[in-house]
Amino acid sequence: MPFTPDAVSTLTFDSYSTLVDVDAAEQALAARVDDPEPVSKLWRARSLEYTFVGNQIDRYQPFYEINRDALQYALDVHGVDISEEERDEILAVYHELDVFDDVRDGIERLRDAGYDCYVVSNGNPEMLASMVDHADIGDLIEDTISADEVETFKPDAELYRHAAARTGTPIGEIAHVTAGWFDVMGAQHAGMQAVWVDRKGTPYETFGDDPDLTVETFDDLAEALGV
Repeated sequence: MPFTPDAVSTLTFDSYSTLVDVDAAEQALAARVDDPEPVSKLWRARSLEYTFVGNQIDRYQPFYEINRDALQYALDVHGVDISEEERDEILAVYHELDVFDDVRDGIERLRDAGYDCYVVSNGNPEMLASMVDHADIGDLIEDTISADEVETFKPDAELYRHAAARTGTPIGEIAHVTAGWFDVMGAQHAGMQAVWVDRKGTPYETFGDDPDLTVETFDDLAEALGV
């Protein structure tokens, strides 16, 4: 369906890969791993896969713990032998990932135009608190909404419906902004409009429906909303 800006009163933003750059985690690996790129890619992939499987088998654990387990698996696969302390130092980079340049100015522009802005994320509350602080957006967003509150991860519809209830907004009046294809599909399935943030110029998935709107930056989103 085409994007309907007049229907939008609230904006929800994903966190990782949308507000902050998870690829920056590779830098933390580089000091300890000879070839960090494949370790980083497997780490990220397994982290998401664990959330997908966890939803299906009713096995929940906070995202920070899932991320730790995924990192350990990636290290094991690639034969990287480091201490738990070193592993946890790598993992801690998630508290200070690089922030995309357009984030603060873009959200400020949207908020000043009258949109309530929230973060809806798989990250557990402690991760989100540090991310918001590091991204310097605490004064711009109304609140963070964590998968930990319902103990289920994206793209389960329960999380998006919970987010709508937390914002006090009819779900059809929310546009969810995310760089994650599965997050686009989950938001749409739950009844939100979905905005895909394509910062890298990559093709969208051939599976499922297209996003309601595709943007490169938050400024593009503001323009699409007419602000």
